[in-house]
Amino acid sequence: MTKNYLLLGLMLCLGWHHAEAKSTQETQQGRTGATCAFSYFTYQGHDQRFAVPYDHNREYLNPVRSGYYPDPSVCRVGKTFYMVNSSFGSYPGVPIATSQDLVSWQPAGYVLDRPSQLPLAGQPVAHGGIYAPTIRYNKRNKTFYMITTNVGRGNFLVKSKDPSKGWSDPIWLPKVQGIDPDLLFDDDGKAYIVHNASVTGKPAYEGQTAIRLFEFDVKGDSTRGDFKEIVRGGTHVEEKPIWIEGPHLYKRGHYYYLMCAEGGTAEHHSEVVFRAKKPQGPWEEYSGNPILTQRDLGEELLDPVTCTGHADLVEDGTGQWWAVFLGCRPYEGNLYNTGRETFLLPVTWKNDWPVILEHGKAVQTFNAKKGVQLKVRPSQTPEQLGITGNFSYTDRFDSTALSQRWTFVRNPSAFYATGTGGLVISGLPTSLSVKENPLAVFVHQQNASFTAETEMTQQSTSAKTVAGMLLLQGANANIVFGKTLRHGKPVLVLQRTEKEPVVIASAPIETGSVKLRVTGDGRWYSFYYQPQGQDWKVLATGVDASNLSTTKAGGFIGTLIGLGMCTISE
Repeated sequence: MTKNYLLLGLMLCLGWHHAEAKSTQETQQGRTGATCAFSYFTYQGHDQRFAVPYDHNREYLNPVRSGYYPDPSVCRVGKTFYMVNSSFGSYPGVPIATSQDLVSWQPAGYVLDRPSQLPLAGQPVAHGGIYAPTIRYNKRNKTFYMITTNVGRGNFLVKSKDPSKGWSDPIWLPKVQGIDPDLLFDDDGKAYIVHNASVTGKPAYEGQTAIRLFEFDVKGDSTRGDFKEIVRGGTHVEEKPIWIEGPHLYKRGHYYYLMCAEGGTAEHHSEVVFRAKKPQGPWEEYSGNPILTQRDLGEELLDPVTCTGHADLVEDGTGQWWAVFLGCRPYEGNLYNTGRETFLLPVTWKNDWPVILEHGKAVQTFNAKKGVQLKVRPSQTPEQLGITGNFSYTDRFDSTALSQRWTFVRNPSAFYATGTGGLVISGLPTSLSVKENPLAVFVHQQNASFTAETEMTQQSTSAKTVAGMLLLQGANANIVFGKTLRHGKPVLVLQRTEKEPVVIASAPIETGSVKLRVTGDGRWYSFYYQPQGQDWKVLATGVDASNLSTTKAGGFIGTLIGLGMCTISE
C-alpha cells in the first residue's frame, strides 16, 4: 500500500458480536443526549458486470471479496485457507475468513477484537489504524501468526492455536520500523521478518524506499540482531522506482522469493518479484517484472480493474499456486466508492519465476476454476455468503448481538443495543469531522450500483443532531441523510461534505417512523423517504457522490454505510 504516512509511527470485545447485549432500557438508563432506533436494514447489489449467469462449478467471480477488503493475505492449513485484510480505523480490526476453495469465503470474525489489541483513539479512519496484515502458520509449534502495523503504535504480531477461539494480545516489535511486516517460517526452524522502511542513509529521490530483513526468534517472539537492507529502491533502479512495499517472503524448491508491491496504490500499482539462494540475498530481480499490473492497459475496457498489486501467494494442495491481490473497479476514470477489493488469479511458474498475469492482459470478471477449486463443491455460493456479486441481505437486529458484518469507527463506547426493539442507539453525538467514535454502526458498500434501506422507528434529537443513514469515506468526505429539527419541527435533511459541509436538500416531515432509502449508480446517488402510512417520496436524485471515492477523499478505505447519529451545522 502506498502510504505517505510511511513512518507514522473499552468496552467492546468479541462478545459484542457473539455475547448478549444489554436491553434497550438498561442501555439507556442514566444516559443523556439523543436516541434513535432502527427496525431493519436491507442491502442489494445491482452491478451490471455481475448480471451474467455463470457456472458456479466451473467459474468464479472477481473480485472474490467485494467492497473495502484491501491488502489480502492468505495461508493454508490442511484443507482450509485463511485470509485476512486491512481494516485501518475500523473496529474490530483485521477481518478473517475461511474457505475450502479460495472462492467461497466464510466470514469468521476478526483477529483484533479487544481494545487491548487495537488502540485506535485519535486515529484517522481512512489512513490510520491497521495496515497490511500477514497471516502465517508455523507447523513446528502449530501456531497461527498475524503480523501487521498499527500506524498509531508500531509493528506487532498476535498468535493463536485456533483462530476461532481468539488471538493473543499484541507482541510489539520495536526494532521493526516502517510498515507492512511479513513472516516466513523456514524449513530449518529459522524464521524471518521482512518489511518496508525508509532507505538507510540519504534517499536518492522522492519515493525511494527499501525492504529490510530481520531474523525472528520464534521462542522469544522477538527480532534478533540488526536488520539487513535487502532491496533498495525496487526494480529497474535506473528508472527511480517508488514505494517498494508490501513484501512477502517465500521458499519454493531451491529458491527464496521476495514479492513486493511497487509504484503506489493508484493506477501505477504493480507487483514485482526477486529470488535468491538465501534470505539475506543477493537478490536477483525477474527480467519480466512486473508480474501483475493493469497500468499498461487502455481506458476503453468494458469492465476495467485498476490499481492491482499488493499480492500474496498460496499453494492449494494440488500443486496449483494462486495469488490474492487488491484491485479497484472504477465507474468513471479512476473513481470508485467501493474501495480496494480482493481479487484472485492462478499463478504460472516460468523458469522458476512466478507470473500472476501476462503483460497487456486484463483482469476478468469471470474466471475458470483450477486445482482444488474443481474438487470442492461448497454448500453456499459467494452470492449466498454475501461476499461478492449481486447479493442481498436483510438484518432485523432481533438477535442479542450484532451480525459480524457490522463494524465501528475507532474504539466504541457502549452506545447501542439490539433485540426486540431493533437497533437502538443513544448517547451524545459528535461530528464526523472529529477523531472520536461516532454513534453509528457500519457495513461496507460492496457494489457500485446498490440499494440500501432502513426504517427509523424512533428519534429524539436536537437542531444540531441528525439521525439516519451516514455514508462515510472520511472526516471531510461523507453524506448524511436523516431526521433533525428546524425551528422545533421535524425535518429530513441531506448534507454532503466534500471538504466543507453543504445541505443540498431538505423536506418537512411528520413525527413517527420513517423509511430511508439510498440508491447508488456509480457516481450518482438518489435519496428517498417514506413517512409512516404514506408512499415513497423523493428527497434528491442525481446527487454527485464522487466525494465518496477514495481518489477524491484520500486514504485507503471504501465507503461505509452507517446507521446512527451525528452532529451537523445548523
